[in-house]
Amino acid sequence: EAFPGAQVLVAKDGKIIYHEVFGFHTYQNEVSVKHSDIYDLASVTKISAGLPIIMQLHSIGEFDLNATWGDYYPEFRHTNKADLKWKDILSHQARLEPWLPNWKLTQRRSGKFKWFTVRKKPSEKYSIQLREDLYLNKKYRPKILKAIKKSPLLKEYGYKYSGLAFYVLPDMLTNMIKTDFETYLNEKIYKPLGATTLGFKPLEKFPKSRIVPTERDSVFRHTLMQGIVHDEGANMMGQVSGNAGLFSNANDLAKLMQMYLNQGTYGGIEYIAPETIALFTKCHFCEDGNRRGLGFDKPMIDYVRSESHTAKEASSASYGHSGYTGTFVWMDPKYDLLFIFMSNRVYPSRTHRNIYKLDIRPRIQEAMYDSIYELKKKEAKRKLRKIGRA
Repeated sequence: EAFPGAQVLVAKDGKIIYHEVFGFHTYQNEVSVKHSDIYDLASVTKISAGLPIIMQLHSIGEFDLNATWGDYYPEFRHTNKADLKWKDILSHQARLEPWLPNWKLTQRRSGKFKWFTVRKKPSEKYSIQLREDLYLNKKYRPKILKAIKKSPLLKEYGYKYSGLAFYVLPDMLTNMIKTDFETYLNEKIYKPLGATTLGFKPLEKFPKSRIVPTERDSVFRHTLMQGIVHDEGANMMGQVSGNAGLFSNANDLAKLMQMYLNQGTYGGIEYIAPETIALFTKCHFCEDGNRRGLGFDKPMIDYVRSESHTAKEASSASYGHSGYTGTFVWMDPKYDLLFIFMSNRVYPSRTHRNIYKLDIRPRIQEAMYDSIYELKKKEAKRKLRKIGRA
């Protein structure tokens, strides 16, 4: 058992060639996975929310990768992060802490919530939904930003995956684009793409029955998470962040990823300049042992099967991202190939790690590349036969 169910999508040359669903929402085998079902994307949000806006700004000369955190976010100008360059931040080598246990801010040592932290009914003050019947005091959103400001920098320079900067992207980018972050994404990117299920807070738009559950949270929200973001920090930020929070089905997520693969264009509309796509999906610090692109993940520099999310056959030009809940996207421009895998591997618990132990995603990718090779062989043989008959 690696996950209760999954959606798998493969597109080649801009066309979907494989799109299947497997299993159920949970191990109780009561609800079968459908193509229309919606998954919590977790860290796939990193390349699907703040990053496309940053790339759009870069395309028109309004985002300088050598600018600092303090340049674009005045609230951080008098912190130890003021001089961190965005090229380093997006490459995960800015010496930021990997994560902060923000949910602990709400609890006493006993594990119970502090006074004036939560209420069972929403109000202007208690407006952040944690579960169906629990709402968080909105003061915790600035508390998280304060915790990020005060967090120490790591002593050693080098690659260290961190989501901290991605939490602040909604506020920072809202200031830069002069439009609400979520509204901009919906109106300028997701809706024009036709990605109707891609977005934050899916319970506001879709029935709960369409949303695949993630984890039975036993430490913070004490319920089965379904339709509310699994990531505790993103939840406390109001379910909108650049780190996690997006939901989608495979088909709608594929539209955004295909836009990247098309060098920034989809349906005749250019969303991002091709030069920007090329820059952000390139490995900039491979010589330092850092495989990452700008926001995007890249294949391992020295491939180790047991440590890799990708198949060995993935080209050095390929890029994508994984999500903690069991999601994964990968684009390979060398083969014009898109692979999307959606699952809820954290059900019933995040300790459930068989998806890694069994190499599920690399094995599916290997089969995908093998099938492409076989198709090429068949096409070559067909052409040779045609030449022979001429």
